[in-house]
Amino acid sequence: MRVLIIGVGTRGDVAPYTGLGVRLRQSGHEVAIAAHEPYAELVTDAGLEHLPLPGDPLPALTGRFSLSAFKEYSEQLMAGLAEIAEQEADLLLLGVAGALGSHVAEAMGVPSMGVHLQPIDPTGDFPPVMSLFRRSLGRWGNRRAARLAFELPAAGPLLAGMSTKMRARLGLPPVTPRDLYRRRESTRWPVFHGVSPLVPPRPADWRPGLEITGYWWPLRPRDWRPEPVLCDFLTSGPTPIFVGFGSLAGTRAEQYTELAAHALRGAGLRGVLQTGLRGGISDDVLAVGDVPHDWLFPRMAAVAHHCGGGTTGAGVRAGVPAVAVPVMNDQPLWASRLMTLGVAPAAIPFRRLTPERLATALTTAVTDPAYLHRAQALSARISAEDGAAPVIEAVNQLQVTRGPGRRPA
Repeated sequence: MRVLIIGVGTRGDVAPYTGLGVRLRQSGHEVAIAAHEPYAELVTDAGLEHLPLPGDPLPALTGRFSLSAFKEYSEQLMAGLAEIAEQEADLLLLGVAGALGSHVAEAMGVPSMGVHLQPIDPTGDFPPVMSLFRRSLGRWGNRRAARLAFELPAAGPLLAGMSTKMRARLGLPPVTPRDLYRRRESTRWPVFHGVSPLVPPRPADWRPGLEITGYWWPLRPRDWRPEPVLCDFLTSGPTPIFVGFGSLAGTRAEQYTELAAHALRGAGLRGVLQTGLRGGISDDVLAVGDVPHDWLFPRMAAVAHHCGGGTTGAGVRAGVPAVAVPVMNDQPLWASRLMTLGVAPAAIPFRRLTPERLATALTTAVTDPAYLHRAQALSARISAEDGAAPVIEAVNQLQVTRGPGRRPA
């Protein structure tokens, strides 16, 4: 089958799909990933076909989009997705941010499945993860708030407007958000979540068809080798700490680098920083660019990060303690899970982050052996999971049902 994965988002939203895509290709399927241009190399390095999407959502996530700029980005995204509708495909796999892809699949006349990196479906277990809610609203309130996010245009007028425009562009009849959600639920539209069920257990109140499979590990770039300066730093003293803030770091690189370096000095620790700068900050602090987390994290004494889904997964896989510094969206959920699992001390919301608070948390994480013991035990169990296998099984079953290699007329 020809499988198209819609990977709208930044690096952390695209990278897991490269791992999933490679596994699908190894199972005999032809795989392409639609992603924004800045992340094309992630796809092509994995040996997969890249379908370009115009624009870059990073400014929106870092608060650098005006309303007019967001509308321009939306138009670019819809135009790119409309071009994908002209592709040949047997199946579309859609991430959370690629929800508009469901209209594309409908226009193409092919089935779709969800491949989510965040658990957005209604549950009483936690508040909606892609919203402003940070505290539980109670079981009924959590479920109701998440459902309203699906059903009401008022819950997201810009996104609802995009859906309406997208359907019109594709020549599809108008449908209300409530009807789209009811269609989704009545057909038990399948959604696979690329995270470990040991991190967020599958909510008992979820309907059939919503599954948590295990992580889809990103592929390490072909021919990647660590720079000699990094290897030298790792062997020149005590095991360092990793500090990184994901895509947010590049917006205020100097500020975040200074904060992290100050915290490490206060705690008397060495550190590897991924905060937007590169080079030696001091004898005990090295700033690096892109370094695969699956290589770097096992060589750290602890990892302090923003709790993006992929970074969280890499941390628990590495078996080292964490320090959670959540910023937005789904990150508070992952931070709370790290604390509940006992692999991280109390989280520090990013807006309250200071060098002193970070230094205290880092010291706690590396001096209390219980965090390391629990992290190692969790790592052993997560490393044994095969998160791609259930997705491959579902795709193979669909191929049996529909016939091999069938294309829309």
